[in-house]
Amino acid sequence: MARVVGVRFKKAGKIYYFDPGDLNVASGQNVIVETSRGVEFGEVVVGPKMVEEKDVVQPLKQVQRLAGPGDEETLEKNRELAKEAFRIGIEKVEEHKLPMKLVDVEYTFDHGKLIFYFTADGRIDFRELVKDLASVFKTRIELRQIGVRDEAKMLGGIGPCGRPLCCATFLGEFDPVSIRMAKEQNLSLNPSKISGICGRLMCCLKYESELYREQRAELPEKGTRVFVPDYGEAEVKEVEPLKKKLTVKPIDGLGVFAVEADEVEVLKPGQKGTSKEKKSSKRESGPQTSRRTAQGEAKKQSKGGRATADQQKTSEKAGKATSESDQHRSATDQRQTLSPQASSEEKKTNKRRRSKRRRRPKKQTNENDHTPEQSGKPSKDSDSRA
Repeated sequence: MARVVGVRFKKAGKIYYFDPGDLNVASGQNVIVETSRGVEFGEVVVGPKMVEEKDVVQPLKQVQRLAGPGDEETLEKNRELAKEAFRIGIEKVEEHKLPMKLVDVEYTFDHGKLIFYFTADGRIDFRELVKDLASVFKTRIELRQIGVRDEAKMLGGIGPCGRPLCCATFLGEFDPVSIRMAKEQNLSLNPSKISGICGRLMCCLKYESELYREQRAELPEKGTRVFVPDYGEAEVKEVEPLKKKLTVKPIDGLGVFAVEADEVEVLKPGQKGTSKEKKSSKRESGPQTSRRTAQGEAKKQSKGGRATADQQKTSEKAGKATSESDQHRSATDQRQTLSPQASSEEKKTNKRRRSKRRRRPKKQTNENDHTPEQSGKPSKDSDSRA
């Protein structure tokens, strides 16, 4: 663990850690520290605290001393000299006809270095410009190329929301921002709507991105099939994570509807939604269910009674058939037990009946009712080769 203090050199600038040593340093005080650029004047924004060694950039430099009134006067004088250097720098850039835009000029606290910040589309050969500036200011010259976001941070301005730029007021570092963050928040993807004055995506897209991501993890994605009690199966068209609402379109209907996310049931591939009747039947209990069970038992009993009646009818029919067969058998037994005279008389009567049948004349057939053999014409099925 290391004891450090946080020092900032510019408004909304990056915070650097320094070792306070034996000095009694508190937040809000001005200090003089040594940096890679030389001696600098800064403000303590983070009071003494203990941090892990891995969070500190080694070697950890020490705070030289607390700043006094004379140091503040020197700082103001350096700012006035930087304004004059900025005017001269613009003239020299025009003389050398270089495609670069000068943004800001800064003196180090001990006048050891003069830094020029500029923007350009590509690499610039400014060696002749550095020589010319060094001959004018008689000190070390550094030209540092920056991006458009850093330019907006240095210059400041008013954002599309009507407030001062976040980067110029409180943002110490630039976090990466992507177009995916705008999509997750259902924002318009029109560049003029989501871009800042620097021409890049607005830094504020990052602020609520994590919250939207957490809320979306609990809701169905766009295009998911769900079951809605009032509309049946539907497809999710829009998702509002903060309100926890879904805009759905019924598969078998027209129009789109806004519903609460808690009311829908996400369907798996191939799964069908459960109808309201089935859900309501599951919820029914008490006298209604007992009444239904009683009706079911009554139906079963009625079916059982019908089955027994049918069985009785079939048994009665079987009994009648057996009685008739018994009677027939008894009659035949009686015939067999008759005397020989009765049997001879019965034979005579049978012969008479046969003779009468033979004497009956045959019916006359119509001329049109010829059989295939009588007419001599083959029938349809007589010759299969026809």
